[in-house]
Amino acid sequence: MGKTLRLLAAVLLLTAPASAQAPSFRDQLLDRLIGSWVLHGTIAGKETTHDVVAEWVLAHQYVRLHEVSRERNGRGQAEYEALVFLGWDRPSSRYACLWLDSTGGGGLSAQAIAYAARRGDEIPFLFKAADGSLFHTTFAYSRSTDSWTWVMDGEEGGKLQPFARVTLKRR
Repeated sequence: MGKTLRLLAAVLLLTAPASAQAPSFRDQLLDRLIGSWVLHGTIAGKETTHDVVAEWVLAHQYVRLHEVSRERNGRGQAEYEALVFLGWDRPSSRYACLWLDSTGGGGLSAQAIAYAARRGDEIPFLFKAADGSLFHTTFAYSRSTDSWTWVMDGEEGGKLQPFARVTLKRR
């Protein structure tokens, strides 16, 4: 009997974390982002083309975007690569975005995370750097063309400085 009780306790301990998981995050707007895309437009004054794959991950809690530029550096590697995670911050009732990319390496910091309240079919994220500077990244979905635009601007002295204007179209 003691052995059976110990086995039951072990099974309960192993299954408890699975039952404590948060419910899946459901979002009709982010569902429209799922799939394979070609990103084209201007980033930092240069025309560019990237491939983007978006999928739900981690028990449908986050959308993971994997963005890879078609342009190559001198070593034959992608000029730019990013992993972006979009989710929902329940305490603040806002979207959250974690943006990790190949440009800086210091991405696991508070300035790599932004928040946004949805505005119709737009999600306007605001990243805040340690030096107090701001970076605006707006994801906007067009229902008529089933495409996305990303508008990215730095903010200096209260004035927006254009950084990127890109469109994502389904591959």
